[in-house]
Order: sequence, then C-alpha cells, then structure tokens
Amino acid sequence: MNREEIIEKTIAYVKAELANAEGGHDWWHIYRVWHTAKEILAEEECDGLTVELAALLHDIADSKFNGGDESIGPIKAEQFLDSIHVDTNTTAHVVNIIKNISFKGGNFDQDFSSKELMVVQDADRLDAIGAIGIARAFNYGGYKDRALYDPEIKPDLKMSKEEYKSSSAPTINHFYEKLLLLKDKMNTATGRAMAQKRHEFMVEYLEQFYREWEGKS
Repeated sequence: MNREEIIEKTIAYVKAELANAEGGHDWWHIYRVWHTAKEILAEEECDGLTVELAALLHDIADSKFNGGDESIGPIKAEQFLDSIHVDTNTTAHVVNIIKNISFKGGNFDQDFSSKELMVVQDADRLDAIGAIGIARAFNYGGYKDRALYDPEIKPDLKMSKEEYKSSSAPTINHFYEKLLLLKDKMNTATGRAMAQKRHEFMVEYLEQFYREWEGKS
C-alpha cells in the first residue's frame, strides 16, 4: 500500500469514528490540524507520513469523552495502523506522539520527544487559539453546561493535571489557564509566527468581551 492509499484509508477511518463527535473535536478539527501540520511540515525536515498519520489520529478517542482514559486513543490508533499494515517503526512513532501531544494543564513532563511530535503538537495547539479556538472553547463550554464567565471565580494557573482535567470553571477562565499560554509553548518557527497572530486576536476579543460585560460599547 502506498502513502496516498494509507492516508485515504486513515481519513475514512477517522471520519467514521468521529461521525457523532462534539463540534470542537470532530472530523473538522482533525482536518484543520492535518492541514496546519502539512503547512508547518513544509518548513521542517522530518518524516511527513508520520506527521500526517499522527495529525489524523491524534484525537481518535480523546480522553475527555472516554471517562478520562488516556490509553484508548493510542490503542485504537495502533490497532488501526496495524490493520492496514503500516510499518512498526512508523506506528510506534505515531502512538508516542498521540500519548504526548496534549496540554493537560501544562503541568506534566513529556516522556517522548521528536521533530514530528513538535510539528503535530504545534498544529493541534494552533487550532485551540485564534478565532477557531474561541469558537471551540465556547462550544465545549456549552457542551459541558459551563458558565460563560463569573468574575468571582478566578483562573487557576497552578492546577495539577488531574485538577485541570476535572475543572468545571467558566469558559473565560480557560483562556488564562490554557489558550493564552500556548503562544509561548510553540515548538517551531512557523508555529510561533502563526500563533502570534492568533494570540493577538484573542487578546482583542477578551478586551471587547469585558467591555460588553459591563454594558459598554
């Protein structure tokens, strides 16, 4: 099976698996991350097939929708790649990327690193900021029935990984606890340049949000 066939089969699998997914973690999230990863890939020297497969499979079973179980996604990805006879080295690399890509509150140590992980991680983080990131944040907040904003509930920047995963704070807090932090966590030059523009858009959005919260123009 050639590279194009592998990608086509992977796309079909992901579309089927995520057919009923929450709007911020559906096929279109995967589509954006995949295309962004390819854009970053054009400026980086690393294995393109690994990057594309990891981008396509990185959220095949997000722990947020699987009782917090972080093992399901890597297992499903590995089983799928084995089923289409992807070589074992590429499969292992993709699985390691999936295991280490998430933000998780920013308070954990990755136990794996590679140029390919850096590219896919940047692409995934870019989809969490800017205009799309704002839309995804509020979509997920609505899905979890969270408040938009509560001035009495302050952002918590010292949460453990477990506290971060179980937080039910208002959506605006998520900007400070994750989204506004991502600009400085980009791995690649292309990712940093793209993140800067999206970060600035979020800052402007928050300024307008607070003005309107107080009934101002």
